[in-house]
This record gives sequence, C-alpha cells and structure tokens, in this order.
Amino acid sequence: MTIKTGDADFNSHAFRRALGNFATGVTIITARNADGELVGATASSFNSLSMDPPLILWSCIKASRGCPIFETSTHFAVNVLASDQAELSNHFARQQEDKFSAIEWGEGIGGAPIFADCAARFQCESYQKIDGGDHWIFVGKVVAFDDFGRPPLCFHQGSYSTLFNHLAAEPASKERGDCQPADGRLEDHKFFQMLRAIRAYQDAYQPKVSALEVNLIESRLLLVVQDLPVLGAEGLTRHLNVPVHETEEALQNMQGRGFLAAQGDGFVLTELGRAKADAAWKLSHAHAQEAFADFSEDQLKSFSAVLRGLIEQGSPHKSLR
Repeated sequence: MTIKTGDADFNSHAFRRALGNFATGVTIITARNADGELVGATASSFNSLSMDPPLILWSCIKASRGCPIFETSTHFAVNVLASDQAELSNHFARQQEDKFSAIEWGEGIGGAPIFADCAARFQCESYQKIDGGDHWIFVGKVVAFDDFGRPPLCFHQGSYSTLFNHLAAEPASKERGDCQPADGRLEDHKFFQMLRAIRAYQDAYQPKVSALEVNLIESRLLLVVQDLPVLGAEGLTRHLNVPVHETEEALQNMQGRGFLAAQGDGFVLTELGRAKADAAWKLSHAHAQEAFADFSEDQLKSFSAVLRGLIEQGSPHKSLR
C-alpha cells in the first residue's frame, strides 16, 4: 500500500520501518574537541560522497547531546564495525556520561578515538556542515583510512544482520537455460548450500510470522520475555541482538497493545501476551517440523552434530573489554 506524506496513515514509525528496508552498515563516529571532550555515536547514515577529493558524509540529530562536539571538532573518525561488534554498537547507542571509560581505544588524527578489530576506519578532517532538517549532515575529507577486510555488521529492518555473498542465492537451472558447470563444484560447495538452505527456511517462515500481527523483533521479544521474565531493556537487548532503540520501541509497542506489563525494573507477559507467545512458539515449532519432515531421526542427529561442530570451530565472541 502506498502511503503519501500527507495521508492520515503517515507516521514517523511507519516511515522509519520503510527506510529500514535499505540495508546499511553500522558505524561509530567519534571526535574530540579543543577542550578535550570526547564524543561517540552509533550511526548507520555513513556514506561515500566523492573520490576527488576523498569525501564521506554522515548525519547527526541536532538535538543529541554530543552534536555540539562534532560541530566544533577539527577532525572525526568513522569506525566501520565488524560483524562481531554488535555489543560495541549498543554501548555507544546508550545515553551515558562516559562512553569511553569501559572500553579500549586508540587516539587517531585530531584526537578522535579509533577502535581495534573493525571492518574499516576512516579518519577525516571536518570539511562541511549541511542543514538537513532535524539532522546536521557532516562531510569529512578523508586523510587516512584502514581496510581490515573483516565481515561487516549490517542493519536491516530493525535488526543486526550479517553479510553473505549473493552468489549462493540461486543454483543453476536447466529449466531457465542456465549454463551448467561441467564439474558441479559450485553446486556441491557446502557453504553455498548452507546459505541457500537458510534463505529457503526464512523465506517460508517470515510470511507466517506476519500472520501473528507482530513483526519479527516483537515476536522474538515475546519469546524471550516468556523464557526470561523481569529482564529490563538492557538485558533484553543482549538476547534479541538488536540496537537498543529497537528494543525500547518494541517494548513500548507491546505494552501499548497489552502484551507486556512492567514489573519492577523489567517486564512480564500479560495473559494476552502469554497467548501470543504460545502462538509464536507453536508457529515456530510447526514450521521446523514441516521443514524437516522428510528427514529421518538419524539424519537430523547427524545434521545437529555437524552444526555444533562448525559452531565450535568458529572464533569466540568478542565483547567489551
């Protein structure tokens, strides 16, 4: 359904959700002003602007507490986060007095803090500030950069995501007249097979979730609160693996619809919420049964063992130090 900006159905929540279909990377922008004040902000508005001169841009809400520091700093740094740095992203998205005391960081050009283990880093001279409605658009001239080549942390439809190569999206098909590789190595590659399997599973599951009249984040929130009641927004964010503001928005929506109630510093399900959570669990279980119905018990045990082995081979999760 097309919503026009003058329609009664137009609201900032719906607009932001539509914008969320444009997947972005996640960055932490940092700076230090002449008085030595530090600022760091999680932002997905980073983008390239020019190759000659080398310019990048990002935007900051004017009302934010740290915006005056960005406005007066001679330099700023763009830390492009890697896929295992969601906790660092959430740390800098929270409102707190000193964001830098609990973490390790280095001093970049102009004193802007830079972080290790990122996907990339761009150190910039402040070049231009442009009025962009309720945001300032900051343009920076890149004076140094690092390309570490690590898989990036992505943001899509309100959740953190990881990036997979699109080569695995569709296998070759004789029916479509695709050219078939003689040795079939691509078709037999286990990594590509896993990616196609995940996509097929998700593509079949997501339409079913929408029938519950909750989005994926709200569905996951109900299930987490059912298993781990009386958690606050901070604890729920860690289990949901979404940005802090998405947890807060989902909590507000679920309370407004009567699914959650505040209890102490946390949240519990109402009777209506328990019924919705039970429906979500039932849907998830039924989808899994349907997806694996054609496999024997021995095949599923072997499949689980292989997955556990692959997980154990992976690098350990990196948290704030």
